[in-house]
Amino acid sequence: MKTTPEMKRVYSNIQKQLFYLIPEKWDRIYLYASVTQKIMNLETGELFFYYFPSGILKKNPINVYEIPNRFTLNEEEYIKLVERLYQSIKELWKLCKDTEEKVWTNITIKLVGLKFEIEYHYDDLSISPYSNIERHIIWKYKYLDLPIDSFNRKDKKLIEKYLVENVVEDLNDVVIYSESIYKRPIKNIVDYNKATPPQEFILVEKEQEEQREKERRKIEEQRYTYLKKEKRGLKRINKRPREKEMTYVEQIEAQRKAVKSQILNHL
Repeated sequence: MKTTPEMKRVYSNIQKQLFYLIPEKWDRIYLYASVTQKIMNLETGELFFYYFPSGILKKNPINVYEIPNRFTLNEEEYIKLVERLYQSIKELWKLCKDTEEKVWTNITIKLVGLKFEIEYHYDDLSISPYSNIERHIIWKYKYLDLPIDSFNRKDKKLIEKYLVENVVEDLNDVVIYSESIYKRPIKNIVDYNKATPPQEFILVEKEQEEQREKERRKIEEQRYTYLKKEKRGLKRINKRPREKEMTYVEQIEAQRKAVKSQILNHL
């Protein structure tokens, strides 16, 4: 495949968009996208990608569409950025269409370590024996290094059927391009929470932080009010006149007067 400067620009743009969309450190990224031309020259298809977080304990791949809930991001705005990534994929498809005799139908992009690799596949998806969902399951098994036992019973049967029917894979329908990644951008979507977020993306996390701050201030104000009331109550108690203590003789005299008063009242 001929690689033009315009294609290299799109490669770079795809990498930057992927770096930005992943909110934590990662070890590997795998992306699948398909583009097919329908009636009225409309390009349609699908896109999904997975990444493996860095760390010994984080072994399970994260689906792109799980990210907003996992990191408390605005889902609607996040999906807009994913759609923008798909627009870059379609731009790459159009560039290849203008320069190649045969146009690819789906691609798999891999970013592992400091290497960017893209596989161009030319199989006709319109006559594929598998549906979009089934191709997704097979793709996960092939590229994400997931053991077959990690799939449910139905998906496992599908994978076993695929392995039997595709004992020898036709590599003639695959073209591979790779290049080195010299430097990863430090910024990602969560880092912008520490500065002014771009207009196109609003982090819900910031709004929640402001709400938590309001609640904290409210609790502090209530605590201050309770302390003031408590001090006022202590002052009132301190202002009450203390009763004078009586001597023993005075106590006897008081009792004598009380008894005399009761006798007089009964006469």
